[in-house]
Amino acid sequence: PSIDYLAEKVGSKYELVIMAAKRARELVDHKPPMVETKSNKPVSIALEEIGEGVLTCERPKAGIK
Repeated sequence: PSIDYLAEKVGSKYELVIMAAKRARELVDHKPPMVETKSNKPVSIALEEIGEGVLTCERPKAGIK
């Protein structure tokens, strides 16, 4: 998936990079992929998961402590 498409799904390119990096680390640590993929590269798999909407990010509500 294109970076712009993925950034729209997540909110920003910065948030996309953080999410993909965290998920890629999980995949390197032998967590199973959440999507069917032909790729064996952890970052590619993480980006595919984000693109398919399987991996999402919850943002904290403003003003809640």
